[in-house]
Amino acid sequence: MKPKVKAPSIELISKTHEIIEKYGVNTVCYASKCPNIAECFSRKSATFMILGDKCTRNCLYCNIVCEKPANLDENEPLNVAKAISSLNLNYVVITSVDRDDLKDFGSSHFAKTINTIKHLNPHIKIEALTPDFKGDVNALNKIVTSNVYKLSHNIETVEKLHKTLKPQSSYKTSLAVLEYYSKFKITKSSIMVGFGESFTDIEKTLKSLINAGVSQLTIGQYLRPSPKHYPVKKTYSKEEFEMLKNLALDLGFESVVSGLLVRSSYYADRL
Repeated sequence: MKPKVKAPSIELISKTHEIIEKYGVNTVCYASKCPNIAECFSRKSATFMILGDKCTRNCLYCNIVCEKPANLDENEPLNVAKAISSLNLNYVVITSVDRDDLKDFGSSHFAKTINTIKHLNPHIKIEALTPDFKGDVNALNKIVTSNVYKLSHNIETVEKLHKTLKPQSSYKTSLAVLEYYSKFKITKSSIMVGFGESFTDIEKTLKSLINAGVSQLTIGQYLRPSPKHYPVKKTYSKEEFEMLKNLALDLGFESVVSGLLVRSSYYADRL
């Protein structure tokens, strides 16, 4: 049986889509086919994807296309900021594709977007959900010195499966990025389950995140975007998600959201 979500308000989705089209910006909410789109929009929260819609890495679970990216849109920071103003949002997550083709991995553009949003929307809280920037400290510093409220980077899966699912990424680099972020701001990460990992694998990864200084965590079920993506090996029950939440809290996480339809930005404004 497929998981069910509340039907979106036609008026809300229509208005949001109209504003997004007007400013030519991308949201993860649409791009990733997120099941929580209506709920988040109604809470005046959204996730914007910058640096284009083509990624330089080919993760086996991701719905974003891996192709040569287009040149950076210099107007994007202002357009995103204006879209956020028009939507009257209170909390936004800014994330991006991987841009390994750029000298600074897109970190300057990322920081400029954050600062432009804050300038145009002084009241807003901004969470930066970043790529690993290859662990480059200069790139990371551009993010931590911006007007960001919370720093996030998703570990996505357990160490045992990391290289299989994310062949162009490094588990150790992701942990190093999170550890660096935790020195400056509230730090969050996310893990998906259902790839074939064991309970022991999950526990080991959660301990690694705690040791890296991560204080907030989301745990969600991997839902296969299409038949060409990595298959779902297990669908976790409500009881199992509750068990994982309790495990994470017992290990020391301050805030945990765990459930079938939970995504990395789900309840980002409430964590």
